[in-house]
Amino acid sequence: MNNIRKTIVLVDDNVANLTTGRNMLKTFYQVIPVASADDMFETLKEVIPDLILLDIEMPEMNGYEAIKILKEDEKLKGIPVIFLTAKDDSESELEGLDLGAVDYVTKPFSAPLLLKRIEKELLFVKHKKELLETQTYLKTHLADLEAEVKKEAETILQLHSAVLDTVVDLVEVRDNYTGGHIVRTKGYIKILLDEMQDKGIYVDETSEWDISSILAAAKLHDVGKIAVSDAILGKPGKLTEDEYETMKTHVTAGVDAIERIIKKTGEDSFYNHAIRMTGTHHEKWNGTGYPIGLRGNNIPLEGRLMAIADVYDALISARHYKPAISHADACKIIEEGSGTHFDPALIEVFKSVQDKFEHIAATEK
Repeated sequence: MNNIRKTIVLVDDNVANLTTGRNMLKTFYQVIPVASADDMFETLKEVIPDLILLDIEMPEMNGYEAIKILKEDEKLKGIPVIFLTAKDDSESELEGLDLGAVDYVTKPFSAPLLLKRIEKELLFVKHKKELLETQTYLKTHLADLEAEVKKEAETILQLHSAVLDTVVDLVEVRDNYTGGHIVRTKGYIKILLDEMQDKGIYVDETSEWDISSILAAAKLHDVGKIAVSDAILGKPGKLTEDEYETMKTHVTAGVDAIERIIKKTGEDSFYNHAIRMTGTHHEKWNGTGYPIGLRGNNIPLEGRLMAIADVYDALISARHYKPAISHADACKIIEEGSGTHFDPALIEVFKSVQDKFEHIAATEK
């Protein structure tokens, strides 16, 4: 028996049964005898017992009626109820169990049997409580672990982003960019993606995309320029045919660099986006681009998006080999490239957000 005395409410309209039952149980439990269901509910206003022994056949309110009220009360419905009855038939027992009783004991009482039934039920309640406490602990512990993992992931992401930004800065310095080309192109991509979502364009392809990964991948689209010589990157005039061919290798050099990262770090959706964007942003809708000469929708959507962002920024930016042109002229050139250089569907998106492109160009210097 448990050394901590549990409380039992014994309900029976027969005074002799109350006395007998209390005497059987008082050595092991704190017993509160009451003579009616109404008295039981009055008692329950002050005391929540560990178990109720409830007689079925009582005047005014019988046990079946009483347990229905108990089970409808949020505060009381969890108290286990063992029915007490002189009836010894399966239908009565089944009715009591259907109403929510946990056991069924016939009168006259057998002290050892009654004690064993009560002990069994209280042990079950104890184990159920321990299980719920364990589940609560595990949920809390799991939540703490998830928070810790999230914190670690955020730290890794910050480090990852810092490394990317350092590489991006190096590319911009070596290519003598006068402003934040990579920051701006990332902004243009975000504007296009938001508008595509609003207009329902290429929804099937983008629904599974992690936009933060796409935008991070955009930073790497020119990473291969690290492999191009300073003499070509910094040449003030027009490149020769051979020099231009060398410049074009920045695309495959960038893909090679990202593939090496994948081999060392494992499969990653971010790097897969980066490969497609880096490797195909100089492809053209009509198949005349490089390095492969892909045509139409065979060009990955990431590359088709970056093509617009990259060309727009190149047009409105001054470089050591050319002056900047106006926003209006840049938009005209891009619109005229619909169906030849650029994806026609994306050009329609671009037309809707030209003013937002201009704002980024003016603010992200």
